[in-house]
Amino acid sequence: MKVFSNTETFNYSWEEVSTANWRKYCPWNEKSTHVIAVDTISRSVDPATGILRTERLITCRQAAPEWLKSMMGGGMDESQVFETSYVDPKTKTVTMVSTNITWSNLLNVQETVVYSPLSDHQTKFHQEAKITALAGGWQRIKNSIEDTLVKRFRENAAKGKEGFESVLAMSRRVFAEEREREKMGLLREQAANIRMAA
Repeated sequence: MKVFSNTETFNYSWEEVSTANWRKYCPWNEKSTHVIAVDTISRSVDPATGILRTERLITCRQAAPEWLKSMMGGGMDESQVFETSYVDPKTKTVTMVSTNITWSNLLNVQETVVYSPLSDHQTKFHQEAKITALAGGWQRIKNSIEDTLVKRFRENAAKGKEGFESVLAMSRRVFAEEREREKMGLLREQAANIRMAA
């Protein structure tokens, strides 16, 4: 088993990050074009804790190395990941746990991501992926597969931060524009009420 670990800081509040997280794979994120579908399977709120639990199926398209394709029998360009997320408004944490569905008989990838506040204007992102190749007794092949995936996680981590930063910036701008529209609407409504009262 190999482990990939990454910690980043976003200069946005936890509220902004936890809200924008649902738009992470939208057109605002030009770095996540490998994600071709995100399907919500279920969503519920625990009435006792207030925790929002969501299950999603994420479909990705990324080319696998040719040596890995030949060993696994090709057809590795599309994969699916099952993600369960928990948003806890009391402790202000978003925890996402995902595991691969595709090739799960040959490979186990378990990823955990946690967003938590560092301050009123900063949010910590911590990611850990445990990668285990299940290639029988061939240790060299297992190591090569695991090393390749750790490298892929490392490459995607840099792109992921940059892409999510663009989603956060766009979300902040869109919400500010919406607040301004609401404010202008209220001012127009108040002005109309004053004219009617006069």
